[in-house]
Formats: sequence, C-alpha cells, structure tokens
Amino acid sequence: MRSSFLATAFAAIFLNTIFTPLMSQTAQVTGSLHAFTMTDINGAEVPLGNFAGKVVVVVNVASKCGLTPQYEDLQNLYTQYADRGVVVLGFPANNFMGQEPGSNQDIQSFCTTNYGVTFPMFGKISVKGRDQHPLYQFLEEATGQDPTWNFHKYLVDREGKVIASVSPQTSVLSEGFIAQLEALLAE
Repeated sequence: MRSSFLATAFAAIFLNTIFTPLMSQTAQVTGSLHAFTMTDINGAEVPLGNFAGKVVVVVNVASKCGLTPQYEDLQNLYTQYADRGVVVLGFPANNFMGQEPGSNQDIQSFCTTNYGVTFPMFGKISVKGRDQHPLYQFLEEATGQDPTWNFHKYLVDREGKVIASVSPQTSVLSEGFIAQLEALLAE
C-alpha cells in the first residue's frame, strides 16, 4: 500500500512539474486579449497589451462585401471615442465567399482611399475554420460565438476580457452598441 501511495505521489509531482507551466501559459493566453501579439498591416509586430486600459472593438473586415460600408461607421466610432479610450482593431479575413482577396497593401490602400481609415489594421488572417488564427479561437471560446460573416464584432473591456459578440449586421453606431460601449467606459 505504501509503494502504491509513493508511486501516486511521485506521478502527481512529475505531472505537475511537466504540465503546470503549460497550463499556466494556456491560462494566460486564454485569459486576456492583451496576451496576443499580432502582425499589423505593414508587417510590424504589435503586442495587443499595448491596448491595455482601452475598450477594444475587434472586427473582421472585408473589402468586397455588402457590409463593407461599415468601415465608415467603424472610423466614425474611432474618431468620436478614441480620446475617451476606445480603439477599433481591424482584421481582414477572406473566410466568407472570398470577399477579401487582396494583399495587405491592397487592403490598406482600399481602406485609406475609400473610408479614410486611421484605426489600427492588421495583416490578413483566418477567422474561422481549420486554419483559424489563435486570436479568433480565443474570441470564440470567450463568447461561444465564432464570426458568422464579415464585420462580426467583439467588444473587449479595459482588462482584455471579452464582453460581447456582436452581429455583423449591427452597426457600431447603433443605440444598443453605444450603450454597451458607454457602460464599459464608465467602469
């Protein structure tokens, strides 16, 4: 009986030594948006921890979608609320009917020329499917909702906790969205 106890104790110590660092690292990554580093549209690495203390709107975007005019609303929101601590992060994705086929340079040119986008834009990633980027795995896990189409939004609080998943059809200037945003800013 004593040897069985010692074997169990040894196994527990061994497994804790091996797996605890991995579990801690996983908990850090899944706990906050701020744990991620992403490549911006110009190829620079950007720690999302740079946005700690801000309310963040994460949105997957596309240039050839019926919802593409939402870029205007996103830019207006960013312009109106940036001084109050809100940032919009755009993530181009080609997951929905090939509606973001361009290169990062093409996307940046399109956004700047057509919508005057000044909020941070990132390099194209996959937001859904077997090649889904870990950032979007995190967003999906936090809300139970994967992106249903282009311009799906996630609202993130100042600590990096994902608060809400918002339908692609919902404008960030809608009364309901602004109410959620204002509530987060008041915290």
